[in-house]
Amino acid sequence: MEFPNLSSMHRAVAERLGSKTALRHKRQGSYLDLSWKDYRSQADHASAGLIDLGIQPGDRVAMLSENRYEWLIADHAMLSAGAVTVPMHAPLSPRQAAYQIGHSDARGVLVSTQAQATKIIEVIDDLPNLEFLVSFEGIVDAPDIPHLTWKELMHRGGESDGASRVATRENALTREDLATILYTSGTTGDPKGVMLSHGNILANTEATLLALDHLPSDVLLSWLPYSHIYARTIDHYLTTMGGSTLCLAESFDALRDNLAEVQPTWMTSVPRFYEMVWSDVEHLPESERNEELHRIFGPGLRHLSSGGAPLPPHVGHGFVAAGIPLLQGYGLTESSPVISFNRLGQNRIGTVGPTLDNVEVEIADDGEILTKGPHVMQGYWKNAEATAETIVDGWLHTGDVGELDEDGFLTITDRKKDLIITSGGENVAPNLLERLMVSDPYIDQAVAYGDRRKFVSALIVPNYDALNSVASELGCSVDAEGGFIRDPRLIEFLQNRIDTVMQEVSQPERVKKCLVLDRAFTVDEDELTATLKVRRRFITGKYAEQLAALYES
Repeated sequence: MEFPNLSSMHRAVAERLGSKTALRHKRQGSYLDLSWKDYRSQADHASAGLIDLGIQPGDRVAMLSENRYEWLIADHAMLSAGAVTVPMHAPLSPRQAAYQIGHSDARGVLVSTQAQATKIIEVIDDLPNLEFLVSFEGIVDAPDIPHLTWKELMHRGGESDGASRVATRENALTREDLATILYTSGTTGDPKGVMLSHGNILANTEATLLALDHLPSDVLLSWLPYSHIYARTIDHYLTTMGGSTLCLAESFDALRDNLAEVQPTWMTSVPRFYEMVWSDVEHLPESERNEELHRIFGPGLRHLSSGGAPLPPHVGHGFVAAGIPLLQGYGLTESSPVISFNRLGQNRIGTVGPTLDNVEVEIADDGEILTKGPHVMQGYWKNAEATAETIVDGWLHTGDVGELDEDGFLTITDRKKDLIITSGGENVAPNLLERLMVSDPYIDQAVAYGDRRKFVSALIVPNYDALNSVASELGCSVDAEGGFIRDPRLIEFLQNRIDTVMQEVSQPERVKKCLVLDRAFTVDEDELTATLKVRRRFITGKYAEQLAALYES
């Protein structure tokens, strides 16, 4: 069935499934179930409340919150009111939040906690057009604008004659109407607001649902932030369209415990989580390793999905060898997001799979991946120039470099703008080098560097437990100075490990020197995005002085 808008999809599924469990979320140590009927009812009350606050079709409403079940209900409530959702990443600073609220002309903002409300309070003088704030939890300190709790908003909607007004708004929505504006995290300057319509997201959800071996009985454990389109389309909307159960993880740190509690049949994640799991089991004999992987992910697991960043091939092969299908896909915010995906029975490690059925892909003369179809964004909010540069004759220029094989499997070789060009004129793909380095069990994270330099170097984060064992054998300790491990014996040991994996690439591409950090890259330090992708340019800029010193000798 083709739905005219996202709200009608949610309503139709909720009416059909009624008392079946739609959402499971944890509260006070136990998982609570929310039925499809109650899911829709709460969304209707919140939607009527927003209309009662004066929200008109096309108005923007921002949301600053961590993942929680109210986030999902609020999203459907805003859409049913005809509003455009502006989801913001929970770790944003007050200034960053102010920019996105102000740039999108949001009339209201929904926040999760006092901590998020405090961010708005700090910048309220910079937001003269913000009219109200709604908080999922009660707050003691509030901005000097009208504010309600989530319960008060729903009560307000339940008290008013809102059902007919919600229905009128919902019935007027078409696939061409704008559904959301998502701000992408750029490497420099302010982020751009990606405009996705109801039709963009529905078309991508429909095609992805067909590509995945999805069952209505599936249980998905969800932890990736809904402020990113990956989790929003795959975890949020796809499970709605498929009528399966969505379980919210407590946090990234609690993910393994939640896996044991929920026993999901599938899960979406970014490569970093799978790398961390693999690092923990890689040293085990094969039979014990396979048994441990199955213990971690549970007996009901049918497959895992990976996206958002390149999956190291050795991790993919390791999971598949253990009998756990790990399927890598590819996309970007501007494409709603999925462009291609590996399938069960059609999984080639190292590729991101064939394109979706309603997606076209071409490789430009310079290797850039271009895509066309109903998944391509409407453009960038208030930025016609950037839109014209990115979408040419209907083709979205992804900024990624790749190739299609004879069977239609797409392989990403690098980001076009991230290509390292050495002073000798050699083009080097940093992603490839980073994947090779982290394939070594003594290296957990890596960032390649060397643009306009005479050779390639790297910043690496070691596996500290493994390195401590080596230090004991060498009669030294993993001591740090100025944020770096500097013992020459340990540096030599790690460089030898790098030299070994670099045998797979040509001499000009090989990492000749490295800096060894005394801590991991983190989101809090802005070194990783919210989905744990390495921010290469930020990191190399942060350590520019130390990297430059590698080339002085």
